[in-house]
Amino acid sequence: MKVGVLTVLPKTLLSLKKTLDRYVKKARTQNENRTEIKLERVGYFNRRQIFSHEHETLLADYLKRASDIYYGLTPKELRKFAFQYASSNKFEVPANWTKNKMAGEDWAAAYIKRNNSLSLRCPQATSLSRATSFNKTNVNMFFSNLKTVYNRLHLEPSDIWNVDETGITTVQKPDRIIAQRGFKQIGKLTSAERGTLVTLTVAVSASGNSIPPFFIFPRVNFRDHFIRDGPVGSLGDANPSGWMKEEHFIKFIKHFIHHARCSKERPVLLLLDNHESHLSVPALDICKENGVTVLSFPPHCSHKLQPLDRSVYGPLKKIL
Repeated sequence: MKVGVLTVLPKTLLSLKKTLDRYVKKARTQNENRTEIKLERVGYFNRRQIFSHEHETLLADYLKRASDIYYGLTPKELRKFAFQYASSNKFEVPANWTKNKMAGEDWAAAYIKRNNSLSLRCPQATSLSRATSFNKTNVNMFFSNLKTVYNRLHLEPSDIWNVDETGITTVQKPDRIIAQRGFKQIGKLTSAERGTLVTLTVAVSASGNSIPPFFIFPRVNFRDHFIRDGPVGSLGDANPSGWMKEEHFIKFIKHFIHHARCSKERPVLLLLDNHESHLSVPALDICKENGVTVLSFPPHCSHKLQPLDRSVYGPLKKIL
């Protein structure tokens, strides 16, 4: 042990001596006309930090605001904006910033790491109609109508239902596998390269209850064996396109009324989007006769307000 200590100690002292010599040489260069040398700062410090804490906070607020209004900045756009921000405030920037007209990649990575409220995310593609329709006026109107219906019918959580459909493909994306380096194409067996789309319709109550799912298969005629291995009580129908139509939604409403056991004496509230197949006159008549009050979400707002989209279908797609 003594040999090890004696071997390491001279190296440490030599490194310390070199560090002190570097600081003394720097101080003599900066204070050539002074007889007394004074080291004001030693050690490591943020001498190369471009922006102050206040400026970095303002920049973070701008990035979060841009993301909230669907115009978030990419890492490259952040680097360009940082250079423009520094130039407008006449901050001293490295030479490579001026040469490339943008901040460096290392600065962008360190900036995101310093700000815990920021992270690099993959955005969901959102159309302009969805982005503009989801506003305070439309949302307030929906919740105002919801409150009116809730107070009029005196509903319990088990009486509030949400229904929505989603497309499930028969060919799922394979998980990542371990393979040899150097190969550009790696395959994994699946049922087919291109599958068919099956529509799944589910209704869930605010208390957590659900009714058996309703399937729409891309076929001309429906056969009972299509749902042979499905959940107990499931119902199905067929359509060449595999999508929900008016006649399918009428069958689903009857399926829903049968399992929800609703009536005029025991009314329920059904929340759904305003798809044309949901708003047919026969379907609304059946709902009225059986005590089902229908409340539609505002147009192009289901991606934010639809409970099934937010809490059920999203995790389901990830698992599949």
